[in-house]
Amino acid sequence: MERQFLNPSGLPTPPGYSQVVATAGGTTVYVSGQLGVDAQGRLVAPGDLRTQTEHTFRNLECALAAAGATMADVVKLTTFVVNLTPEAVHIIREARKPFLPAAHPPASTLVGVTALVAPEYLIEIEAIAVVASAVESKE
Repeated sequence: MERQFLNPSGLPTPPGYSQVVATAGGTTVYVSGQLGVDAQGRLVAPGDLRTQTEHTFRNLECALAAAGATMADVVKLTTFVVNLTPEAVHIIREARKPFLPAAHPPASTLVGVTALVAPEYLIEIEAIAVVASAVESKE
C-alpha cells in the first residue's frame, strides 16, 4: 500500500495537516462522526472544547482499532465545531497534536456550524483511513 502526503509548491504549507493525500492499494475505512462521549453515550466535559476534542480523538482511535487501523492510517479528517472562533481553532490544533503523526498529518477540513445533534456537543470529527489489505499485509 502506498500513501503520499503532499503540500504542492503552489499552495501554502498548512499547520498540522497535508493539502493532499494520495493512496494506492489497501482497504478504505470510513469512520462516522465521533463526539466527546463515553462508552455509555454520556457527554464528557460539558462546555470544555479541549477535553471534548481530546475525548473525541480517543473515540476515533477506538473506532479505527475495530477495523484494524490506527490514527497513523488516517488520510482525511473532517471536523465540525459549534460557533467556530480563532481561539477554538488554536484549542483544537493543540488538543489533536498528540493523536496525529507530525511527519505526515492527514488532509483536513474544519467547518464551523451553528449546532450539532444536541446543544451540549461542541465538536464532531469523522475520519477516512487506508490500511493494508489482508493480502497486502502477508507480502
